Amino acid sequence: MSSRVVPFNARERILSQARTYISDPALVLSERERAVPLLLRALKIGDPKLRQEIILLLGSFAKEDIYWPLYGIMRDPEEPDELRDQAAIYLSVIGPFLDDPQALTKKLIADLKDPDTDIRVRAIIALGWEGNRRAILSLIECLYDPDEEIQEVAVNALCNLKDSRVIELLIDRMGRCSIGQKRNILFNLWRFRDRQEEVTEIYRREFDQGDPSLRLDILILLGQLDNQTGHRELYRSLLKDPNPKIRALVLERLGNMKAIETEEALAFLDDPSMEVKRAAIGIIQNSKKEND
Repeated sequence: MSSRVVPFNARERILSQARTYISDPALVLSERERAVPLLLRALKIGDPKLRQEIILLLGSFAKEDIYWPLYGIMRDPEEPDELRDQAAIYLSVIGPFLDDPQALTKKLIADLKDPDTDIRVRAIIALGWEGNRRAILSLIECLYDPDEEIQEVAVNALCNLKDSRVIELLIDRMGRCSIGQKRNILFNLWRFRDRQEEVTEIYRREFDQGDPSLRLDILILLGQLDNQTGHRELYRSLLKDPNPKIRALVLERLGNMKAIETEEALAFLDDPSMEVKRAAIGIIQNSKKEND
């Protein structure tokens, strides 16, 4: 008989009380010694929705009590994939707040050698918390894994560490990786807020000299950076770009910066792209509102 089987009446009492705690989180604080063990029992027997709610609740109130159960869920192939994914994500969320995450980190790093790709992917996700320096070298190794999914989640996890030293490695990696991994690195670089000038230079260089298929992506990413006025001339130079999505985006950006005159925007009402026309109309309408 499975160890998860609980007598019907006891099971229903546990689940009923768990729902009470979920509906009233303050009660968990006042009855912590009773509430946390009961919620951990309900975590093993509840339906997926209830279990997700318990993870959310205990992730806020009882991080030290929940992280090993989360690790067990993450590794259990009999658990629903969605719940296993959520467990991995929540381990990365609560990791920085654990008193001593060393044992957890050690287990997760060992999981990076597991033959099961799903376990490796979730372990990488779980290791990606801010300040988790113990995981840096192991995550770097994952950048060179032949599996593209492993590479992708490794980039995300490394950036989640918020360690600016990682940026040098990622920049170097862009010169010798697949287009998919390069796109993923570019989409993460803007998060290094203390290296904005350097990231801006990388984006501008890749926009001018890199893969043409990434130009629109890079232009979108430039909008995540500070000092948008510094990109004004670049935006203006792209008003006649053959890609209508680029024309529409730079027109919108210039309008937000008030760096394009109404008369100039009027010319774009004849553009063959409806997206560009809408951007031009937005500029004209905003100008009218300001002048009324």
